[in-house]
Amino acid sequence: MLAVRKTGAYPGISLDQISEPTAPGADEVVVEVAAAGICGSDVHVYEWSTGYAFMKSKLPVTLGHEFSGHVVSVGPGVTQVALGDLVTVIPTRSCMRCSYCAGGAPNLCLDRDTVGLTRDGAFARFVRVPALSCLKLAPDTDPVLAALIEPLSVGDHAANVGEVKSGDTVVVLGPGTIGQAAMRAARWRGALRVIAVGMHDESRLLTARAMGATHTLDLAEIASLTDAVLAINHGRLAEVVVEATGHPSSVSAGLDILCRGGILVAAGIHAVPVTFDLTRLVRNSQQIRGAHGSRRRSWEMVAERIALEPESVRPMVSIELDLADAQLGFEKCLAREVSKVILRPT
Repeated sequence: MLAVRKTGAYPGISLDQISEPTAPGADEVVVEVAAAGICGSDVHVYEWSTGYAFMKSKLPVTLGHEFSGHVVSVGPGVTQVALGDLVTVIPTRSCMRCSYCAGGAPNLCLDRDTVGLTRDGAFARFVRVPALSCLKLAPDTDPVLAALIEPLSVGDHAANVGEVKSGDTVVVLGPGTIGQAAMRAARWRGALRVIAVGMHDESRLLTARAMGATHTLDLAEIASLTDAVLAINHGRLAEVVVEATGHPSSVSAGLDILCRGGILVAAGIHAVPVTFDLTRLVRNSQQIRGAHGSRRRSWEMVAERIALEPESVRPMVSIELDLADAQLGFEKCLAREVSKVILRPT
């Protein structure tokens, strides 16, 4: 079968013919992939950015961890799902032995295994995954939208970490996939204003509007972000800022537009250290909280939302491509021409 692979510790991907997965073992299933999204992490792996050296010992590996599909084979002991079920898959499997797992926080596991990064993923027709990682979906769920559950869950987790509540003003720095997911989550949680901020990001800011942003700002077109936020928010700063850019300067910029006692959620992955005025943060009683990955409850909630209101998330999908055109999809992501590229292996 055709697969999009990372074969070495250098930039690029390869399209290879590989064997189909072997029969599932105990508590495993094989899923026939219906739709798989190119994630920002996949783009970083494509570029071989700083921070992905942990993959070297696992290469070559098939990429792809945002996906949906139908169960076509089940191993011994599987009771969570059955043949034919439409599922999405939580890509990170926790060890269930460390202190974090035992304490009820498997998302903080010390020894995680991730589909599409440390084991073969969904940029292929079939993928073998742990049955426990599967989330059964309503049968009439659009598989393309189901492939968005992973990034939408990451955005929901960021909103949860930031304690977004009804009536809040939330500023999201970075209108990429995770930023858009955080915007949607903030609106679901009752935020009164959601301000999306980008830089030379016309197309993605348009998508941000469709995903729930009430206002958009392009830094290339304004003199002061702080003044712009104050103007929109009737002279007040934001209760919550979500940093989803990965650019070091955005942390200081985010603190500048955060109210006293506010929360800045760092969701972007930064390749270099970040500096900011700690004394000012302390005196303003502000908080910086990291949000990475998500919890299963976010997956369940997002799956229900998609079943109930699919059109609220459909704007995130920019283009669908055959798996053979994956290179084009990565190029569009690198050029920031799109929000979400969906690959269709079948």
